[in-house]
Amino acid sequence: MKKKKRLVWQIFPAFFLIALASLAVAIWFATNALNFFFLKQTTLDLKDHIALLQNQIRPHFQDQQLPQIERICKEAGQLTDIRFTVILPDGRVVGDSRENPTHMDNHADRPEIRAAVAEGFGQSMRYSNTLDRNLLYVATAMRNGEHLLAVTRAALPVVFLDEQKKAIQWRMAGGGLVIALLVGVISLLATRKISRPIEELRIGADVFSSGNLEHKLAIPDTEELASLAEAMNKMAGQLDRRIKTVVDQRNELETVLANMHEGIVAINTHEAIISMNRAAADMFENDREKATGRSVQEVVRNIELQTFVRQALATDDEQEDDISLFRPSETILNIRSSPILDVRGQRIGTLLVMADVTKLRRLENMRRDFVANVSHEIKTPLTAIKGYVETLFNQEVDSKEDAERFLGIIIKHVNRLNAIVVDLLSLSRIERTGEDSSSALDFADTRLGDIIQTAVQVCQKQADEKNISIEQRGELDLKAHVDATLLEQAILNLLDNAIKFSDDGNMVAIDVERRNGATGIHITDHGCGIARNHLARLFERFYRVDKARSRQMGGTGLGLAIVKHIVQAHGGQVTVDSKLGRGSTFSVLLPS
Repeated sequence: MKKKKRLVWQIFPAFFLIALASLAVAIWFATNALNFFFLKQTTLDLKDHIALLQNQIRPHFQDQQLPQIERICKEAGQLTDIRFTVILPDGRVVGDSRENPTHMDNHADRPEIRAAVAEGFGQSMRYSNTLDRNLLYVATAMRNGEHLLAVTRAALPVVFLDEQKKAIQWRMAGGGLVIALLVGVISLLATRKISRPIEELRIGADVFSSGNLEHKLAIPDTEELASLAEAMNKMAGQLDRRIKTVVDQRNELETVLANMHEGIVAINTHEAIISMNRAAADMFENDREKATGRSVQEVVRNIELQTFVRQALATDDEQEDDISLFRPSETILNIRSSPILDVRGQRIGTLLVMADVTKLRRLENMRRDFVANVSHEIKTPLTAIKGYVETLFNQEVDSKEDAERFLGIIIKHVNRLNAIVVDLLSLSRIERTGEDSSSALDFADTRLGDIIQTAVQVCQKQADEKNISIEQRGELDLKAHVDATLLEQAILNLLDNAIKFSDDGNMVAIDVERRNGATGIHITDHGCGIARNHLARLFERFYRVDKARSRQMGGTGLGLAIVKHIVQAHGGQVTVDSKLGRGSTFSVLLPS
């Protein structure tokens, strides 16, 4: 890239060269004029000297006293350093201030002599073989009326003229150099005066470009630059107002998008992400800044999403679908798309609005499962009751013993229905208590050992029947701020399950401890255990690991769901740790 020059070094050389050229032309003209002046002035001086000489020698021509003419020439030459020569019309030299006329050549062919004979005056500059130098010759005819007496010539060495001219030229050169320096300084100052306001404007423009649009440029003295500075100040003010408006609008939009629970993603026609809000970045588990400009395929490795994006870009209609992401657990996103148009109405991309409907879909599935399970749990005893009642009603029983047996079965199924209804009502009441703060629980600081002891007493008969021992261990004297009745019911349900699913002769342990700011009640059995794939859904209503065995033992399928909601109503949580064939540990963790 070609190196850029500063303005001052672009203007100054041009100004300086123009000044030097003007000065050189002026000196050249002055030198020529000086040469012309010196030549003319010297010619006039020589003519004056010739005139004086002619006045002295004219009388001697009348008397033909040629030696006197020779003498006068010698005297005049000694006084003036000018070489005087007197030539007769035939070219013979009769007088010369430097040489002996008898030894000199005929001068009739000299240019100045011919011109003087013809026109009365002649002038030439040439090399003199006699004196071995360049001379300026001026010749004037001397007449007596119309009769030509002689031609008087004066000669002056050109060296003398050159020395005079050189002396003046040196003075002119010195003056020219001084003038050139002054012109250079003045040009430099002038260019700096021109460039300085421009440089200040550039610095001001850099300040504007850095974002400081409140900066004001100084107004230069030059009218044009002053207008430019005022226009730039006005432009900066307008830009500042517009940028602030845009920033405010962007911040408002960013605030709205950032506080939306829905994920918003803008995608261009090349499937590259234009922008996304924080919720979308969290859904994709990606960084907003890093994701911008990258393709959807790079950001999210999901075939369903990529297919949806392609379909959305291929149509102008809105699209909607549910897509599952696994990061690491399953997340279900409901995605709706709509086209993005520019100001000209041209399609430039698509907008995705994503909502996390994982809980909603799970609740819908749980609702469907719950309805199906409730229907199944109620329908099974009702079907049995209906069959046996119809048998008795139609008097199809042969003996009193069969009728009593049928009535016993009916009572058993009625009791089962009653237990299911009671557990459902209890579960509904606990849920309302947890959701509605107005339905306050009966909280009190209660010794946990007392609650556990009550639950053990209720289950003791059931444990004795299977020869199962119940051990109470740990910090039983700990107190917790709980609803004793509800917590007792939760422990009772867990203890009942532990006894039911333990083999005869085993042991069930209840441990109480306080760890990491929480109070834990752990109920451990050594029964059949639970497979890992069942643990996630174990606390759902009517969910059974072994349906046949659970019904055979008289369970309603709601006990663990009741435990979960009781513990959640206390602000705690219930967990399970189980290994198939080795038993299970259910832990109730309550805040201290």
